[in-house]
Amino acid sequence: MNNTSQSDFNSKIISIAGRKNILLDKNKTLFYSTGIRVGGGVVAMVVFPNDLFQLWQVLEECIRHEKIIIMQAANTGLTGGSTPDGNNYDREIVIINCLHIKQLILINSASQVIALPGTTLYDLEEKLLPFRRGPHSVIGSSCIGASVIGGVCNNSGGNLVNRGPAYTELSLYARLNELGKLELVNHLGINLGKSPRSIFTNLQAINFNIQNVPDTESLASDKEYQFRVRDINASSPARFNSDSRRLFESSGCAGKIAVFAVRLDTFPLPEREKVFFVGTNNAEHLTHLREKILTNMNSLPDMGEYMHFSYFDGSAKYCKDTFLFLKYFGTKYLPKLLEAKRYIDQLTGQVTFLPENISDRLMQFIADILPNHLPIRLLSFRKKFNYYMLLLASNNSIEEMKLLLDIETEKSEDFEYIECTESEGKDALLHRYVAGAAPARYKILNPDLAGDLLPLDIAFPRNFKDWDQLLPQDILNEMSDSFEMAHFLCMVFHLDFVVKKGVDSKLLKEKILKFLDSINAKYPAEHNVGHLYKAEKSLEVFYRELDPTNTFNSGIGKMSKRKNYQ
Repeated sequence: MNNTSQSDFNSKIISIAGRKNILLDKNKTLFYSTGIRVGGGVVAMVVFPNDLFQLWQVLEECIRHEKIIIMQAANTGLTGGSTPDGNNYDREIVIINCLHIKQLILINSASQVIALPGTTLYDLEEKLLPFRRGPHSVIGSSCIGASVIGGVCNNSGGNLVNRGPAYTELSLYARLNELGKLELVNHLGINLGKSPRSIFTNLQAINFNIQNVPDTESLASDKEYQFRVRDINASSPARFNSDSRRLFESSGCAGKIAVFAVRLDTFPLPEREKVFFVGTNNAEHLTHLREKILTNMNSLPDMGEYMHFSYFDGSAKYCKDTFLFLKYFGTKYLPKLLEAKRYIDQLTGQVTFLPENISDRLMQFIADILPNHLPIRLLSFRKKFNYYMLLLASNNSIEEMKLLLDIETEKSEDFEYIECTESEGKDALLHRYVAGAAPARYKILNPDLAGDLLPLDIAFPRNFKDWDQLLPQDILNEMSDSFEMAHFLCMVFHLDFVVKKGVDSKLLKEKILKFLDSINAKYPAEHNVGHLYKAEKSLEVFYRELDPTNTFNSGIGKMSKRKNYQ
């Protein structure tokens, strides 16, 4: 693009969004063009539209000037799917960050919600609380601050087995068709008008009866999941990103369309909750317990999370600062902490004699000198056992779970459980909640030992039992450190490796994935392909149908980065 055309593009975007909502300087765009774990590249601009019609106008200009468009909210994706991947694109990239467009509309007495692009899971959870309702997900591997629409686009969540992963067939989105025309598709099931301006205006002004939104046959959640996960004899996984059952328009789109709003179900909050913390040194005990829970219990627990001692210890050491911050300040102030952290790193990064990531080093130093933060009874289990399960039961499942645990743990001295107090339960869940950040912190603090991060997000078949002795020793010997946890009832595992410095992580990954293919595992399970995984053929077809010109999130799933997939 020549200077005149570039200047014209910049002027157009400024006239739409305002100069203060545009970043052009590379140092300022870097935070948004770099993934939290992997990925990054040069972008021409980051723009922050203030409303849906501005977003639409920015899209029109980007398409008119043949830009690659990356839609972004909180940029919490673990596979680099909300940033560029290198600088080998055939067109300039514009990131459209939608965090300014925060709006939630509760409809039909809060039984459903319409979420706009900047809305986070925290926002949704907080707004539903007075109505005693909850969203599809309240915990993540490390995606603290993730957006609602980001979760839908990546089929995220699913650890709450009674609610299932994020899914809807009701959304408002824009796509670029084969003829290069930008189309607005309103499948919210609400009459908002015909033109883009009227549709966006009526939606954001809530010019419709929120207590009488028509019912629809289209799904606003994965209502089948709690039944699907019970089929423990199935040779296929319970959920994975390329599952054609749950690829529909915005759901699973991975940013190949521009999603303006989604309509989702909400769920009644339980009257009672109880956390059970289970420990053992025998992996077969957990396999057997999972089978009993899924086949014998009338009411499933809300959550069944597995932690290997590697992630228990990793979370305790490397995530202590985040644990304490969230415990005493909550997620509400987390964006301010991250903003301050980013500012410190940018400022100190200009001083050549200071180490990189100085904010992480400082936070780790403070955490190390603070007293222990975990409940004593949990720490006693850490001294005795190597495998743990966190079971969150509610209402009728509490008594069922306690009875089952009493029966199962009586069979072996190497199998125990704690019925947590309220404070112990909260701390146990928070310990699991923050754990996913451990590998990245380890890498920062051990630069002489650590090479690349190699995160694996795997969905094992529902009948898979050999999850404990998975990878051969020659592969494990190539790791500087490894961390393992899982949404165990779903058989969705997070194996997060830090490869030894000097080891070719790409060759090592190919070796691991070849083995996973041999046991019918699927990957990724819930964080989408991003730029780390090759999209399966069916997923590639889905992406091409959504975005035939390859304008949105080009290169995702290791597909072509060039216009029209050349």
